[in-house]
Amino acid sequence: MTRRTFIVTASSAAAAVAAPQDSAPAVPDSIRDLKPMTDGVQPITDDERRARIEKARRLMRENKLSAVVMEGGSSMFYFTGTRWPQSDRVFALILPIAGDLVWIAADSDNDRAEKAVHMSTDLRTWTDTYGPYKLMAEALKDRKIGVGATVGMEERVRFGVFDGLRQAAPNLQYASATPVTAGCRMIKSPAEIALLQRANDVTIAAYKAAFTGLREGMTQRDMSAMISAAYRALGFQGNAMVSFGEYTAFPHGSITPQKLREGDFVLVDDGCTVEGYQSDITRTVIFGKPTQRQRDVWALERKAQDAALAAAKVGATCESVDYAARKVITDAGFGPDYKVPGLPHRTGHGIGLDGHEWTNFVRGNKTRLEPGMCFSDEPMIAIYGEFGVRLEDCLHITENGGRMFTKQSPAIDQAFG
Repeated sequence: MTRRTFIVTASSAAAAVAAPQDSAPAVPDSIRDLKPMTDGVQPITDDERRARIEKARRLMRENKLSAVVMEGGSSMFYFTGTRWPQSDRVFALILPIAGDLVWIAADSDNDRAEKAVHMSTDLRTWTDTYGPYKLMAEALKDRKIGVGATVGMEERVRFGVFDGLRQAAPNLQYASATPVTAGCRMIKSPAEIALLQRANDVTIAAYKAAFTGLREGMTQRDMSAMISAAYRALGFQGNAMVSFGEYTAFPHGSITPQKLREGDFVLVDDGCTVEGYQSDITRTVIFGKPTQRQRDVWALERKAQDAALAAAKVGATCESVDYAARKVITDAGFGPDYKVPGLPHRTGHGIGLDGHEWTNFVRGNKTRLEPGMCFSDEPMIAIYGEFGVRLEDCLHITENGGRMFTKQSPAIDQAFG
């Protein structure tokens, strides 16, 4: 892709779209000209999933768990490649410390389940007269998981499912499976890093194309719709939270109708999915000519993001990364701590198959950084009633420290490096 720097000004943005101010914006040529970025995407292989299962079993031994129970969600997909929505008809996976995985499905879903399950063909179906929980208890017994053994419950398992199994197998012990699932998923493989890289590349391409359509009078929904159109043109699904002006101060946006005006900050945040792997990027740029106050706060935010990146080294604690970014902001007179005006949230979150997953750059988290961990780097300066600035890029930890998946914003009026 040709490297471009897009400078957002009110006059150039208005000229990019020939549409009345009170109508939905026309799709700019920059979106119509996009080509799919799907070539070369390599899904996770079954061999890698088998290695994940074996790592899970090692962690199960270390944490004295004899099995892990999962429902549909990202962990089930991570270990097996199977996607299944949660519903009133229990569909579950039992990952035992030894032996084949066991699938539990409603008899009415048997045909669909047979086509969906991977990594094991041991599929057991239940009926309304028998129910899923006795079947799960029998499966655990078949895997020689007996009295006093501890079964780990993956964090997305609903309480009703846990309680049903607990009543069907009262002689077992139950605990959190997070040391196993997080212990596997926090460390990304080269194949996962490649998928995350593609998701980030696609997001930057979508943002670049959509930002050419900024014009005075457009709504935040207009901008969001253009970004979604850009993702579709690139061959993926994605969306964006968009805020203008004073509403950029709210970390998770506002549903209040907004129209873009000269001198507003524009904040765009979100991403897309590539083979299940997520991107999460925020750009905050000025629409028109910035004030000195806006320049100063934007520059301070960029300095805080740089400080977090510099602190993200192998062996450092997660909380030390948060401290590095937060210190820049509080030393400038904001805060202190998590108070507003200032940085009201953690500096970053883990990212992978979930947009927010283990673990976080946040005070109190003494987890030490290891190669393969992936995070967002997104300190924010929120000034309610005025504006907010958040710059967010995702990074992965290498032996030489944190490495961004994307080029950071270089200036208040330049969204892309």
